[in-house]
Amino acid sequence: MPKHQIRETFSRAMSDMYKKEVPLYGELLDIVRDINREHLEAHPDLEEEVGSLDRVSEERHGAIRLGKPEELATMSRLFGVMGMVPVGYYDLSVANLPVHSTAFRPVEEDELAKNPFRVFTSLLRTDLLDDETRQQAIDSLADREIFTPGAIELININERQGGLTADQADAFIREALETFRWHSEARVPLDQYEKFLKSSGLVADIASFKGPHINHLTPRVLDIQKLHRRMQDMGIETIPEVQGPPSGWPILLQQTSFRALVEKTHFPDDKGGYVEGRHRARFGEIEQRHTALKPEGMAIYDRLIAKAKQYGNDLKKEGEEVYRKEYPGMLAELFEKEFPAKTNDELRRQDLGYFVYEKTKKGQQHPEAIQAEQNGQSNHQLMETLIRKGLVKATPVTYEDFLPVSAAGIFKSNLDEKSGLIESGEASDRALLEEALGDTVADYHDLYRRQEEQSIRSIL
Repeated sequence: MPKHQIRETFSRAMSDMYKKEVPLYGELLDIVRDINREHLEAHPDLEEEVGSLDRVSEERHGAIRLGKPEELATMSRLFGVMGMVPVGYYDLSVANLPVHSTAFRPVEEDELAKNPFRVFTSLLRTDLLDDETRQQAIDSLADREIFTPGAIELININERQGGLTADQADAFIREALETFRWHSEARVPLDQYEKFLKSSGLVADIASFKGPHINHLTPRVLDIQKLHRRMQDMGIETIPEVQGPPSGWPILLQQTSFRALVEKTHFPDDKGGYVEGRHRARFGEIEQRHTALKPEGMAIYDRLIAKAKQYGNDLKKEGEEVYRKEYPGMLAELFEKEFPAKTNDELRRQDLGYFVYEKTKKGQQHPEAIQAEQNGQSNHQLMETLIRKGLVKATPVTYEDFLPVSAAGIFKSNLDEKSGLIESGEASDRALLEEALGDTVADYHDLYRRQEEQSIRSIL
């Protein structure tokens, strides 16, 4: 069975499971599909860039949190069955969260077009915890097994025979889903859970439960500001702001979410029974994806977001209502003044974003006209010349990855109000994550650059 088909079937099965576990997620999917339909009807030319309504509305990314290096190593093999590899290194310790992360996704252009399912995968960094919490977390996780024997057997078969048959793939999906299912029975007593929570909500979420339940499953929307407003109009409690760039800038990634649910949880007591408690971790995230930025563009973006965060912290002191009202305008004003491009054409002309190029009908009919322009210009200058002459057209490369500041912001907005935070870390450790993976993490800039260069080569 082709890997993209296994990936698509697994993504749908996970979505169906999550709908049953979190009914509000099902409502969210209906709202997203309505907004996407309205947007594509109003902008029919967009379909060539983003795909059909079905293609966009089926797109998902999930998020999980793992506790042990060996869990990450096996998870990498599990995602490998579906043609997903680790891309990007994200250090969330800089935002006072004791995890670092990567994202598993397909990387080839045709595979992304068929199904771009992604899973943002975080690993607990026990080295950032205080001595007592570290030992308690290690002890709690020591004998945890998050994969079924059937899943392990099918991962081994996949590696031996280079893939799975249709029947094996169906069995793999059933077995693999068990890893991501919500279990309301905790592994630790309530007092231990509360100690973990005091250290960090992420420690409590990772070290207290039987497995890495999906924390969110994110659909892609084509107008996130409209969705954010519609959720609020429906009385759905959202995070205060849309995370990422301001409305109107077609760059990178914007995200919002409804607040994490408070779920009944059963904690073991010392009499062989359970006591009831609560846990807050699973929420409904939505994203809108835009143009991938080159390192120069990303550096400007990061600088402005850091500045906006400082202003935002001042606004928060005046209360959440003030922050909700003032932050979007402040962010837009900052980008208006300091981000040098507001359209895809400007991003391309200033060489701040990634684009793929192809010949127009005129370019196909007159290859000699393209040949005549190849006179020592850089590839970027040459593409601009060919675009002006109507011989080539450019399409922005969609940002397929994540933003650590946005991820951290949404994680924090959805933590239990009693959750503690670790001291801000300064020890980014990609090598530690790669050692746990047993693999290197791909650099998404290399992937986007290769995509752009390949399209230019095909023209030349």
